[in-house]
Amino acid sequence: MTSNIAKNFESFYFHHTKNKTCSNSTEHNHLGIEIYYMREGKCHYFINDKSYDIISGDIILVPKGALHGTSYGSKPCTRLLINFDDSIISKEVLEGIRNIEYLYRNPQTISNIDRIFDAIESEYLRADSLSGAALTSITEALLIFIIRNQQHKSVHENNTIVQSAVKYIQDNYMSTIRLAEVAKMLSVSEEHLSRTFKKEITFGFSEYVTLIRLQKAEHMLKNEPSRAITEVAYACGFNDSNYFSYKFKKAYGVTPTEVRDGALNSKHIPD
Repeated sequence: MTSNIAKNFESFYFHHTKNKTCSNSTEHNHLGIEIYYMREGKCHYFINDKSYDIISGDIILVPKGALHGTSYGSKPCTRLLINFDDSIISKEVLEGIRNIEYLYRNPQTISNIDRIFDAIESEYLRADSLSGAALTSITEALLIFIIRNQQHKSVHENNTIVQSAVKYIQDNYMSTIRLAEVAKMLSVSEEHLSRTFKKEITFGFSEYVTLIRLQKAEHMLKNEPSRAITEVAYACGFNDSNYFSYKFKKAYGVTPTEVRDGALNSKHIPD
């Protein structure tokens, strides 16, 4: 999905994909809020330490900076993405969506949700001088609709072994973390932990460890600019600063130095 909207309204991004099959998203997070809408199909969605089996009509609300990924099966899916800076949304609405733990599911509202997304897509393609204001208004209306129509029951199911492994990684990212040691701690085999982790999280065990370390490094670079790159690398569990810089550039598209100096902009990577 392409549009000239970026010329007039850089804080907003929309993407519509049809017939998506058999793929995993690249590991990533966003500096803006993302709304992921599964219009038709199924996928497995991982966000931070939770995982969901997504079905038609589901919406995932992704906070800025949240590590997330998707895996799709063999059947075609149609999904829509919106990514926007939270500065365009009122504080009251932002507070309302924070109370929704990522997943919105209410089958009774699907037709209304479809109409709102159609209006967003139409305005995004229109892309005139008023589209920024219109997209802000429609997106806020979408969020208000979601807040007012959420169902207060959990549909999340998380494998307890994976949940424990994720918590251990997030608490110990600065230290050496080995699959064998975590598996022993959880009283399961390495093969079982590796297979279950990949199924639930969509990332491999080692890949997830690296992603958490990169996420912590990004936060440190932006909030502690006096730190040297080598110091940040070691503080976040990397034993080689050159390897750290390589992985960081691959994940974020910019170098650690550029982030520290304020050059990191929001990346729009389709899930």
